[in-house]
Amino acid sequence: MAGREDATDGAAGAHGRADRASWAEGLLDQLRPTGRDVRKVVAWLAASVRGTGCLLDGTGTLLAGEPVPLDGNVVADVASGRFASAALEDRGHHVRLVRVGGPHPQSARARVLAVSRPEPYDRQAAEMVTRTAGVLELLLRAHESAVAGHRLEKATAALRLAILQLLMVEDTVSARRVAAGLWPGLLDTDAARVYVVEAHRAERDRLAAECLDATGERALVVLCPAVDEHVIVVAPVETDGRHLRSLVGTRPRTFLGGSTRHSLARTATAYGQAVSALAVARFRPEGAAVYAERSHPERLMDPEALRAWSTRLLRPLDTLAHHTRAELLATTRLGLEFTAVSAAKVLGVSRNTVRARMERVEGLVGADFGSLAARAAVHLALNTQAGLDHQPAAGPAPPTGPVRFGDLLTGQALRTWARELLGRLAADARDLRGTLRTWITAGGNAERAAQLLGVHAQTVREHVRGVEPVLERQLLAAGGDLYEVVLAHLALGDLEPPALGAE
Repeated sequence: MAGREDATDGAAGAHGRADRASWAEGLLDQLRPTGRDVRKVVAWLAASVRGTGCLLDGTGTLLAGEPVPLDGNVVADVASGRFASAALEDRGHHVRLVRVGGPHPQSARARVLAVSRPEPYDRQAAEMVTRTAGVLELLLRAHESAVAGHRLEKATAALRLAILQLLMVEDTVSARRVAAGLWPGLLDTDAARVYVVEAHRAERDRLAAECLDATGERALVVLCPAVDEHVIVVAPVETDGRHLRSLVGTRPRTFLGGSTRHSLARTATAYGQAVSALAVARFRPEGAAVYAERSHPERLMDPEALRAWSTRLLRPLDTLAHHTRAELLATTRLGLEFTAVSAAKVLGVSRNTVRARMERVEGLVGADFGSLAARAAVHLALNTQAGLDHQPAAGPAPPTGPVRFGDLLTGQALRTWARELLGRLAADARDLRGTLRTWITAGGNAERAAQLLGVHAQTVREHVRGVEPVLERQLLAAGGDLYEVVLAHLALGDLEPPALGAE
């Protein structure tokens, strides 16, 4: 008999160990990557003990599971840490409550796991409740850490964007002050290049992280607020460009555009150059281009005449307070490069503010921004001022008489460049050049150009789109590329020079 009883006890013990191993494995499954859901864990526990379970916060609010009838005072005692756990019987139901959390409670984060079942709790069922509370604590902590990490990432990204926006309006003092607290030495430089990296929007976050790694976190890396596919990089270190190129070379449909080196106060100008270079990069096998890698019309003009004309055209803005003048210039540069909506997102202001600032500049310089020729002229003046500010004058003495915009367009080098650029369109059987000229005259409006040409608006768009790869310039999106093409037409006499207030 004794031997038979020992065998029976041994079988029961083995069966108990098997049951324990079974539910332990089930609980462990809740921590696998495919699990980790608090609601599923509570549901698993309730089913395993053949009862009802729920998770409550410190105020008794249901977080997961099915409601369990409970005494509010008992819940409060467990949640506050007065008791680590409690067991009670209520109307034929046996209830276990366990605090989910550490020994030093914080009422806002206190949680209580409550499980009710008809049968009394044996040792195994009680242990399942206790162990499950530990798993829930791990999952909740992991979730809170992930949420805190996400909030930190968002706050860091917001700070980087704020720094960029301060640089865009030439407020380098405030930009350095903001950067110094989190990234000491980030803007301890007088000049930098701006790069714009383009990739599929689903890849952008990962690409931004790789840009940070590639530059050793020495650069300001910002998710562009205006274009979901763009990452903006302000890179003080010259070697950063090479590192960024290596990222582009290993990715399909990823492109890089870079500016020339500018002072930090000219970040807006550098940004426009980077976007312009990005348009060229899309047509290159290596997927990268730098603004200085091609001839630009302003480099083919008499530098002293160009400086004199730009200074004269923008002189009305010199009477404004420094911060007001900087805001107007920075906003107008971006507004001429992009849409008002995009410029507003980059600067962190409303589009109405962008339009109001640009209208004020229109009035001060006497230009009609409805004309692409006028926009090209003011864009040229703004970039000239940005490039020549703080540089000593060089070359021959300035012209004795007032320089007119048309005088800048008469140089042989400029006309040769314009003839070569627009001459590329002759190889197409369609009259791309005629369509392009009419489209520019119509202010870039395909519908108005179509009426003038007697064709469909879609035909105009297709012709302009067909021009872009031939000229290696982005036209439909406006900006510096388009203004270069406008200047080419002006230099060849295909368009009339715009009326400007200083002339």
